[in-house]
Amino acid sequence: MENDTTLRRLKTIEGHLRGVIRMVEEDSYCIDVIRQIQAVDAALNKVSAQILENHLNSCVITAIKGNNAKEREKVLKEITEVFEMSTKV
Repeated sequence: MENDTTLRRLKTIEGHLRGVIRMVEEDSYCIDVIRQIQAVDAALNKVSAQILENHLNSCVITAIKGNNAKEREKVLKEITEVFEMSTKV
């Protein structure tokens, strides 16, 4: 994923999050706030998945095709750690 696209998406999410903050400040209906938080969460997850896909298609493939065994181990360990962290949340 290009940095421009990633930044544009993140800035959109930032604006959405500011809207959620305003909702809390204005004491909006709790379920409406939760729904908006879920939308922000889903948008962040989508950006994260797109960044991961780009990483898999670039850095990881390069490392796996390369001759450096330590680099292969490093990228595979990183991917494992990312998945482990995603299940802890």
